[in-house]
Amino acid sequence: MEFKTVLDVKIIMIIPRVDASNAKTVEAQLAELVNGGTKNIVCNFSQNEYISSAGLRVFLSTLKIVKKSGGQIVLCGLQPYVQEVFDMAGFSQLFKICNSEEQAIQAF
Repeated sequence: MEFKTVLDVKIIMIIPRVDASNAKTVEAQLAELVNGGTKNIVCNFSQNEYISSAGLRVFLSTLKIVKKSGGQIVLCGLQPYVQEVFDMAGFSQLFKICNSEEQAIQAF
């Protein structure tokens, strides 16, 4: 995953597939950011085409940790299939979802 910082927001470009084969790696990278003090995170899904239940679990567990520290995760750029997965899992109610990275940054 690629990372950049805009203001006090860490922006993460989510990889094309997040599934059981790489979920632990993604979770470890996110945990490293959070443990390093990052509170405001934008997850840009514009390159992501697939997320499994293992991938959903990664983002849910990271959200819980970030919220405990007073932070937030905002998602953006969800492809239609990925948006549908988030909707069906009820995650659209848990995460703020924006169309663009710029909107996501402004959501903080």
